[in-house]
Amino acid sequence: MGRQRVSTTVDGILLDRARHLEPWPNDAAMLDAALEALVARYREAVIDAAYEAYDRHPLDEPDEWGDLASFHGANRAARQEAGVADDRPRTAGVPR
Repeated sequence: MGRQRVSTTVDGILLDRARHLEPWPNDAAMLDAALEALVARYREAVIDAAYEAYDRHPLDEPDEWGDLASFHGANRAARQEAGVADDRPRTAGVPR
């Protein structure tokens, strides 16, 4: 990853407080961590917004195909019958 030089003016008290949160090797490492946290927070907000539909429409609310609660129950029963211990879907690279 290429590095980008940033030159700016920030709140001195806030900068001093941030510098003392951890033993940063330098300000660049501290700013990298702050930017990573900012990007992660916005990514989480996007994911939360995507799940908002489930708040508006609960799993047991029927639609033209049935309801998700029944589907999940049938899936769980089929997996148990097949001898699959864990009823969660497998996702590559995600630890259990």
